[in-house]
Amino acid sequence: MNDRIESIKTYLLDLQDRICAALEAEDGHARFIEDAWQRPGGGGGRTRVIENGALIEKGGVNFSHVFGTGLPPSASAHRPELAGRGFQALGVSLVIHPENPHVPTSHANVRFFSAEKEGEEPAWWFGGGFDLTPYYGVEEDCVHWHQVARDACAPFGAEVYPRFKEWCDRYFHLRHRNEPRGVGGLFFDDLNQWDFDTSFAFLRAIGDAYLAAYLPIVQRRKGTPFSEAQREFQAFRRGRYVEYNLVYDRGTLFGLQSGGRTESILMSLPPVVRWGYDWKAQPGTPEARLTEYFLQERDWLGEANR
Repeated sequence: MNDRIESIKTYLLDLQDRICAALEAEDGHARFIEDAWQRPGGGGGRTRVIENGALIEKGGVNFSHVFGTGLPPSASAHRPELAGRGFQALGVSLVIHPENPHVPTSHANVRFFSAEKEGEEPAWWFGGGFDLTPYYGVEEDCVHWHQVARDACAPFGAEVYPRFKEWCDRYFHLRHRNEPRGVGGLFFDDLNQWDFDTSFAFLRAIGDAYLAAYLPIVQRRKGTPFSEAQREFQAFRRGRYVEYNLVYDRGTLFGLQSGGRTESILMSLPPVVRWGYDWKAQPGTPEARLTEYFLQERDWLGEANR
C-alpha cells in the first residue's frame, strides 16, 4: 500500500501544479501563494490561495496527506465497520470564485482513503468529482461541462457518467432549501469496485478533465460586462454556497473532525457574500431564471441532442 500511496501522491502534487499554472495564466495578474503546513496528529499539506486577480476574486487549490490512528466520524459514517482503524487520506481539492458574475464558480476534488488494521488487508477507496455553480446560466456552458464529464467517464463504461451525474445531483443539494447548489457534474465516493489500477486511472481521468471543462467557459465569459446589481445577486447566491459547505459538505466535515488546518479547509468560502431575510429574485428576470431553469435536474446532454 505504501508504494501505491506514493504513486497517488506524486500524481496529486503534479495535478496541483498544473491546475495552479493554468489558472494563473488565465488570470494574467494574480499568483498563488503557497502555505505549507503540518498536522500535529500526522501528515500535512500545501495550501495555495489566489486573491484579487483580474479574473479570480478568491480561489484555492489544496493538497493534503493526513494520517492517524482512528477514522473521523464523517469518514466512517457510511462504513461503520471501519471505525477505529488507522487511516491515510490524501487528495487535491479546489474552489474558484471569479469576480465576474457571468463566470461560474467551480469546484473539483480527487482523493484516496486507506483504512488499516493490523493483521487485515487495508480497506481502500477513491472519491471525487467536479461541479459547476453559475450565477447567470448559459446553456452552451452547461452542455460543455457535462460533455467533458461524460468523455472522461466513457472509457470506464457507458453507465459510469449517468450514475455519477445523478450522484452529483443528489449530493450537492441544499435539502433545507430544496434546491441544487449548481448545475452538477460528477460525484463519486467509496470507489473500489474495480481493481486498484483501474480505479486510480479513473481518478486521474477526472482530475485531468477539470481544466478542459472549466477553462473554455472562463474564456467565453470573462469579458462579459457586469453591473453592481449583478454583483449583488452573485453575493446572495454565494450565500447558498456557504450554507452547503458548512452544513453538508463531507470534505469540510472530515477536515474539521480530523484536526486539519482550519484556514485551508475554509478557503472554499467566497470573500464577498450576502444574506437577506426571505430574499428572492424578481419574477421574469435573468436572476429568477437561474433557479427556474438552470437549477433544476436536467439531462443537459440529452436535451442538447434533441
